[in-house]
Amino acid sequence: MKKAYRGELLHFIADPAKVALIDSYQYFEDGLLVIENGLVVQVGEADLLLKKLSNDTELIHYPHGLIMPGFIDTHVHYPQTEMIASYGEQLLQWLENYTFPAEREFSDLEHGKRVAEFFLTQLLAAGTTTALVFGTVHKASVDAFFTIAQQKKLRMICGKVLMDQNCPDYLSDTAASGYADSKALIEKWHQVDRLQYAITPRFAPTCSKAQLDKAGELLAQYPDVYLHTHLCENKDEIAWVAELFPENTGYLDVYDKSKLLGRRSVFAHGVHLHDSECQRLGETNSAIAFCPSSNLFLGSGLFNLQQAQQFDVNVGFGSDIGAGTTFSMLSTLNEGYKTQQLRGDKLSPFQSFYLATLGGAIALDLEGTIGNFTKGAEADFIVLDYTATPLMARRMQHCKTLTEKLFILSMLGDERHVLATHIMGEKVTE
Repeated sequence: MKKAYRGELLHFIADPAKVALIDSYQYFEDGLLVIENGLVVQVGEADLLLKKLSNDTELIHYPHGLIMPGFIDTHVHYPQTEMIASYGEQLLQWLENYTFPAEREFSDLEHGKRVAEFFLTQLLAAGTTTALVFGTVHKASVDAFFTIAQQKKLRMICGKVLMDQNCPDYLSDTAASGYADSKALIEKWHQVDRLQYAITPRFAPTCSKAQLDKAGELLAQYPDVYLHTHLCENKDEIAWVAELFPENTGYLDVYDKSKLLGRRSVFAHGVHLHDSECQRLGETNSAIAFCPSSNLFLGSGLFNLQQAQQFDVNVGFGSDIGAGTTFSMLSTLNEGYKTQQLRGDKLSPFQSFYLATLGGAIALDLEGTIGNFTKGAEADFIVLDYTATPLMARRMQHCKTLTEKLFILSMLGDERHVLATHIMGEKVTE
């Protein structure tokens, strides 16, 4: 069946940092998004496309909202949902005191399903339609997550954590068992419906060289799966990596030597990267998940977006729940803008919304599948409400340009401003 959604409409077709701004997006003040069997058929001016619609097309009108692709979260931990906003620590102490005890419970499949249900409901309510997700060390945590994501017909990526040193015994696997468990999960879930698998070493300090090498073996055996881990988040963490891996030239080199860099490799944070590391990320087409809420909450530092852009590194936004403090990508854009202000750099609203949609899709090697309204793309999209709160409604009265409207959405917006979320063309939240 065909559906057509009418309203103000925006999507990106290129990176505003690489092309002239006007060439980076398409904006229709009165647009039409035509969908058939969950896929985008056409997008354009409403007055032109309405004349071509077949009589059996269902027409839905959003007269007071902005239709755009669903947000993409390139780094988030679903098992940390219930320990969000845990007080007072930086990364390493925070993991030990809060994260590891919370993750212990995910050996229980039913517990994992309950948390996954809540987590995915929250994501959808916030307008996030795809995410790259950490499980725990337990196979059951991934089975639980994928079971619920499959029921909701979502495009989601998840993986079992690999962790065989410097962690509690109750969360430890081995190089061999981590390989075997990951392989079994790949065979069970990868490319089933809209689900994809990510090989997931927690981070270098909790993984032996043998375990990282086995992760590299898996990546070679299954080249279309993802690699998802952490990189250069915290200065104490970086110093610890140098102690644990003295034979390597730096943090990224630990992963590089185990053959973990590539087109579907996503490294969370990258707050403290050397130019040489950015160059290596760029030349291997690896990606960084920019997680400003988490970086501020844990006091990790301020991500250098301009450095990443200089070396042509793929970048998307990540919420990093539960060190991040919001499911809302709009709120995450707010934090991202402020981190760049503190660096003395500018982050335009066009760049912000690009990173949260098409930029995230490119970081996940899913351009053409999600992230914009190109023909044949999966029709995951949202409607943003300019009037959901009195403050935004009042502020919008003074807007004269699209730039202003997008900036206000990114500064004052949150979950309340997501009027509706659609998955494969079907409304799932309102």
